Formats: sequence, C-alpha cells, structure tokens
Amino acid sequence: MKHDLILREPDLYFDSIHNELNNFLRDTIVGPMFSNPLSMKKNSVWRPAIEVKQTKTAYKVKVQLPGVKKDDIEIDLDNDFMTITAKIEEEKEQKEEAEENLRYHTCEFRYGKYQRTISFDQPIKVGESKAEYKNGVLTIRIPKQQVEETKAKRLEIE
Repeated sequence: MKHDLILREPDLYFDSIHNELNNFLRDTIVGPMFSNPLSMKKNSVWRPAIEVKQTKTAYKVKVQLPGVKKDDIEIDLDNDFMTITAKIEEEKEQKEEAEENLRYHTCEFRYGKYQRTISFDQPIKVGESKAEYKNGVLTIRIPKQQVEETKAKRLEIE
C-alpha cells in the first residue's frame, strides 16, 4: 500500500512503559533499602528480547526465553496482537546444600514471570499460526489476513 496506516493499542504501550519504570524504580531505589534483592527478582515481570520480521503474507516472531520449559510458555493470539507469558522457577537446592546454610554470593539469573505483548499492523490468522521452541528460542509463524486494497475515491457531497 502506498500509505500504510498502523493501528496500535496505546494502552499496551503505556502499560509496558509503566511496568518498566516500576521495575526500574523498585530495583534501583526502593528495593535495596527495604527487601531482599533475590525475592525482588522473583516477583518481577521480565520482558524477553524479541525479533519480529514480516513478509507480505506472514509475521515471524522470535522470543528469547533461555532456561524456560516448553510447558511453562503460554501464547495468546487475538485479531491484531499476541501476548507471550512464561515463568521460570528457582531450582530447589538439594538437602545436603540446604543443610549447610547455603547463601548466595551473586545471583544474576532471572526467576519469575516473563511477559511480552506485540501488536501487529494487520489482522492475523489465529487458527493457522504455529509455534516451535528450540534451544531457548521460541519461534512463532503467524499468517496475515488478506486485506482488500481499494483505490482512492473522491466522495461527492450531495
């Protein structure tokens, strides 16, 4: 199309920005003063890295979810957006290590909930979409619905 119009859901973007700002403030200012940093990380909602490509007929979305089990991933598709939710739990320590009063020296692993919402500029075919998870990367192929192109027309006023 000569002039594509991209429809967006502003609430999704503002919610995302709001969540990111809350996470930043909690992690840098409020959290260190009042709580255990490890428990803060467990309660955070993380945004996984994504890559979105498109052709004339489909979208291809890749999401990095290292360490997440396939059964812990949910993909919700709607007419023009997709939400990916995943959860990664902290591994339970073996009894021998727990008895030694084991404490963390450094923990950079991300535990908790991952969530990302992606909006598309064209309606999608929900029923024909396919997902594959391999080596920590979720790949989703989503066909586009065909939208009729119409020629511009001048409307006469009656």
